Amino acid sequence: MTIETSAPSALSPELDLAHIDDAECRRFTSAVELIGKRWSSGILLAIARGASRFSEIVAVVDGLSDRLLAQRLRELEATGLVRRTVIPSTPVQVRYALTERGRELLESLQPLARWGQRWLEPRAERRADAGGGKDRGAQD
Repeated sequence: MTIETSAPSALSPELDLAHIDDAECRRFTSAVELIGKRWSSGILLAIARGASRFSEIVAVVDGLSDRLLAQRLRELEATGLVRRTVIPSTPVQVRYALTERGRELLESLQPLARWGQRWLEPRAERRADAGGGKDRGAQD
């Protein structure tokens, strides 16, 4: 998806979107899919806030199951966002921490989080507006 345009952008002038090529678009899509997986951002945030053990993470990420936490931790470790450390003790301890890459990702998400605070309703409010049924997502 190479974007080339000579027309003026409706976006702010400091955003240079004309140079985005196919490779950049694919990297962006991969990043969004990674962080957009259910529970991934909550797990990263829990670790950033100090949860370092499996039981601590599952306790602070509401609704997350042990099975899904194990799966997401493996994925986040494989992508270099989380570091897993095994402490040889009795019993063996496993600790999780953000890598530099993981910290940088969370920092880069702050503008998106601020945008969400400004423009999106919390899920509970959307459910209440929809008559208390299933969360149907954002509706315009």
